[in-house]
Amino acid sequence: MRIVMKFGGTSVGDGLKIRNVAALAKRYYDQDNEVIVVASAMTGVTDKLFEMAQVASNTCSAKEIETHFAALSDRHEKAIVDAIHDAAVRDEVRAEIQQRLSELKNALVGVCYLGELTNRSLAYIYSFGERMCVPILSGSLRDLGMKSKHFSGGEAGVITDSRYESARLDPVTDVRVKESLMPLLKAGFIPVVTGFVAADKKGVITVLGRGGSDYSASIIGAAVDADEIWIYTDVNGIMTTDPRLVPQARTLPVVTYLEAMEMSYFGAKVLHPKTIEPAVKKGIPVKVLNTFQPEHPGTVVLMKDATSCRSPIKAVTMIKNIGLINISGAGLSGTPGIAGRIFSALGREDINIIMISQASSEFNVSLAVDGAQVDRALAALKAEFNGEIARDLTCNNNVCVVAVVGAGMAGNPGIAGRVFTALGREKVNIRMISQGSSEANISFVVNKEDASRAVKVLHDEFELHKL
Repeated sequence: MRIVMKFGGTSVGDGLKIRNVAALAKRYYDQDNEVIVVASAMTGVTDKLFEMAQVASNTCSAKEIETHFAALSDRHEKAIVDAIHDAAVRDEVRAEIQQRLSELKNALVGVCYLGELTNRSLAYIYSFGERMCVPILSGSLRDLGMKSKHFSGGEAGVITDSRYESARLDPVTDVRVKESLMPLLKAGFIPVVTGFVAADKKGVITVLGRGGSDYSASIIGAAVDADEIWIYTDVNGIMTTDPRLVPQARTLPVVTYLEAMEMSYFGAKVLHPKTIEPAVKKGIPVKVLNTFQPEHPGTVVLMKDATSCRSPIKAVTMIKNIGLINISGAGLSGTPGIAGRIFSALGREDINIIMISQASSEFNVSLAVDGAQVDRALAALKAEFNGEIARDLTCNNNVCVVAVVGAGMAGNPGIAGRVFTALGREKVNIRMISQGSSEANISFVVNKEDASRAVKVLHDEFELHKL
């Protein structure tokens, strides 16, 4: 069997965990499987790199940068010592990490001198987290007697456009990844590839957006025609809701691709929203597993759920940090192309619309966007309409999106009634409602102070703790 195993930041959080991951990959290789490993940066490193880049750009404080830099260097040195026991392998990896650190320092000095942090520079700085983790993991595999070679995403053939911070995949990727990795698999190697990191056609480093390591694994799995893609995290698969909100939350043994995409889009943190797409196209099962409890069966994501599920709803999810923008005015009514202009104006600024709703009176359009993009969204809409037909443009940042997800809702009458009746009993006010024609989710906006209660109420209403 050909397996792509992806390990997130908590799974490779220090040297001992990296060695545990290497041992896990070796275990499945020893069972006559072909194995490719995709790894994130060590937990917290990407955030630290962003902080260093901001310091370089804003204050150019050499002392502060040096403090962060020393901590980063010490952490990776300790990881090398704990993950790799063989002195020769350790020295080889240490030399590469020192080279990477030197390149990082040069990049930060460049930002410091220019006083400007471009998207291209930030993507390059971000990439060091993964590019310093995979040599250690590959070295640990070699220390355990495996043949292994490590790659950045671009070196492995993951090619994108030049958007740098949230790059989009180029179709040439499938061929390039095959050419890079298939000969190594046939020769008995375990390739270790950076998640998140890619390159454009000129070889300039790009990144796939935060959380994009899952996407990298799916891209690579699809390119090499993997039998399965395994996403390792620090939880036992995909759960009915966030267990921090509802302690009775259960692991779902099986979800469909559609359900997984809806859950990840509407706030479930286990999978990156784009992860499933390449796997869907190839019909590759995706397993979500726990690095620290590897015997737990986790969740498998399939095209169809052949099991009988007692509830039409499988999960309740929540997105925090949302801005609810309302565009209103009599001029909206009967004016063709309003929605198109809204989408175009926001699309030009790379702003994603999470939800959109319009009353049949056409006097009001509501849309939910990521809280971090609210200011840019408002500016784009003001520039587009400029008082021409919209009288008011307002935003409420004190809201969350809650969604119920389940393929069993399709053609099953009364689900929406149960959802809103349960919320009404608990005096939860709904600010906006949306449902796609797939009927796999019902999503709605509520006040921030009501969001956790809404999740608990719906989890109880559909008895998801009994799944």
